[in-house]
Amino acid sequence: MPMNDHDLTLLLDGVRSGSVPADEAVTRLRRVPFADLGFARVDHDRAVRQGLPEAVYGPGKTPEQCAAIVAELLDHGTGPVLLTRADAAQVAAALDRCPGGTPFPEAPEPGQPVIVSWRPAARREGKILVVTAGTADLPVAGECLATLAAYGFEPSLVPDCGVAGIHRLLASYDEIAAADIVVVVAGMEGALASVVGGLTAAPTVAVPTSVGYGASLEGVTALLAMLASCAAGVTVVGIDNGFGAACAVARILR
Repeated sequence: MPMNDHDLTLLLDGVRSGSVPADEAVTRLRRVPFADLGFARVDHDRAVRQGLPEAVYGPGKTPEQCAAIVAELLDHGTGPVLLTRADAAQVAAALDRCPGGTPFPEAPEPGQPVIVSWRPAARREGKILVVTAGTADLPVAGECLATLAAYGFEPSLVPDCGVAGIHRLLASYDEIAAADIVVVVAGMEGALASVVGGLTAAPTVAVPTSVGYGASLEGVTALLAMLASCAAGVTVVGIDNGFGAACAVARILR
């Protein structure tokens, strides 16, 4: 299992006193940096280094590989375990080997990626608001919300507040002003991030999405607009990266 300084001291004291056999200590220490599964080296030390445990990215992996990595993290790791961007076969294999996971969405559309979480973290403080420009941005916002929930937060969602009807956003101004951190999820031209960033002193994390017509260039336009925002200090993650936005929030609120 991952170890901090206290855990390591206890282990060495146990070896010295004889309560922990040397062979057992060696076995436990071998898994501290990572576990080599042959096809993957599972990073058990990541939570100690980064504050967040390793997550399992589904695309490119077989269902069996996904299930094995999830099982390794559950059996020998600490903290929440996440399987992200998983397809139906990967979700089925992981839940069959590791029951008790919570998929989001519970009833996905055909081909829609799913995020599954096991062993959610204890409740953490922090008022987090996730704001979307349109209903079409909800799948990316959902990935962010599910990840934040696994990390112990209770985020709130304010959907469909795009700048084409900015009065909808202003109707939620009190919520925005009271938030500790705001995540803005927007496609098209990505202008919502600048607007929200200009309304609040809270850290603002912007997520460009691939939603939009031809000139949106599958999210590139929104990405560049957010990076060029006149609202100083807006943080931008990659296109459609709701998971990455949630990780940024968790780091900021540590």
